[in-house]
Amino acid sequence: MPTTSHPPRYAAKRRYRPALAAAASLLLSALSTVPAAADTNNPADGRGAPRTPPARMSTVGGELLGKPGTQVRLEAGAPQLPKDITGRSWLVADAESGEILASHNAHWQLPPASTLKMLFADTVLPKLPRDKTHKVAASDLAGMGAGSSAVGVHEGSSYSVHDLWLGVFLRSGNDAVRVLSTMNGGIPQTVKDMQAHANDLQANDTHVVSPDGYDAEGQVSSAYDLTLFARSGLQKADFREYCSTVSAQFPEEEKPGEKRKTSTIVNTNRLLTGQNVPAYKGMAGVKNGSTTNAGNTFTGVAQHDGRKLLVTVMNPEKAEPYEVYTETAKLLDWGFEAAGHVKPVGVLVPPKGTAGKSGDAAGRPSADSTQASVAGGGGGMWTAVGIAGGVLAALAVAGVVVHRRHPLPELVRRKK
Repeated sequence: MPTTSHPPRYAAKRRYRPALAAAASLLLSALSTVPAAADTNNPADGRGAPRTPPARMSTVGGELLGKPGTQVRLEAGAPQLPKDITGRSWLVADAESGEILASHNAHWQLPPASTLKMLFADTVLPKLPRDKTHKVAASDLAGMGAGSSAVGVHEGSSYSVHDLWLGVFLRSGNDAVRVLSTMNGGIPQTVKDMQAHANDLQANDTHVVSPDGYDAEGQVSSAYDLTLFARSGLQKADFREYCSTVSAQFPEEEKPGEKRKTSTIVNTNRLLTGQNVPAYKGMAGVKNGSTTNAGNTFTGVAQHDGRKLLVTVMNPEKAEPYEVYTETAKLLDWGFEAAGHVKPVGVLVPPKGTAGKSGDAAGRPSADSTQASVAGGGGGMWTAVGIAGGVLAALAVAGVVVHRRHPLPELVRRKK
């Protein structure tokens, strides 16, 4: 298969270490996500998955996706895939067309960790007005797993839905997830809703047991399904806002007779913040995760020169700090260089019942449904651009992603 004789266009210029404030960097280090406790019945690899993928997996999205191993169809001028990608499952897709440029065990059912919160948000976020408040009861926080990541929700204190979603996206707070689940009718109802939404998205590899992604027996997803969740979530303006927020103020405990204080929380997506790894130029979300069984998982969306890519990496075998981010960055580099020089190995399917639907007779959505702008703190502007279906005629599915114009540190979103 042909290779390029020149370095990837984005390799030299894609990354830089943003000058985030020292206080924010120190805070992120102090608040780093703690892996959850392991399942008591661990499979062979000790992490919650067999050592090798099944011989045959789901073929949703294409026959090649059901085969184990790496799937890629290089054409003339296409660069070779990076040789040091150790993720047990990964996928590179065009966020707009849904074309999958390359994959590795795309449908392998693995523990998802907190990347499952993308499905939680995509399911529950539209149901709760962001200005609605809730006073937290002890029962709201009952049953959180040992070692769960938390944003610092306190019993007896009130929080807005907006505050709680910041806690979910920035700090991966299982405490915030449980309070939002209570507002949605409880944990069992939320799990039921999430599973129904996963089924509607044709995310057939996913079995939901806990809404926060904490290790639970039988709870699995796949790189393919996690990418579906990200793509669906990015069609919602609030989802785009929260997953692209780098830092925010979160309310502390309410104390009688005292003015309520806030503390700074910082996003755990290190390709967005540049904490401990170089930030990825054009990165605009989405969600990371880490538990004992799942290892490290990550789904990210980035844009260069008008092209938007989604990459999911699950459980790298290479035992290096932040390896999941390193491998994601390499796959993004490859994807931006390879786009237009590879044949798709599959597609991200549309939700059930949406094939053939479009915004108008020509397959274009209305202006209201395709563009929204959100002003960010510090003078920056993030623009959410929706693209109509029709790029893949068989799908006619809409995809919406966020991109950042020249994502310099001072343009990163910070909520006040």
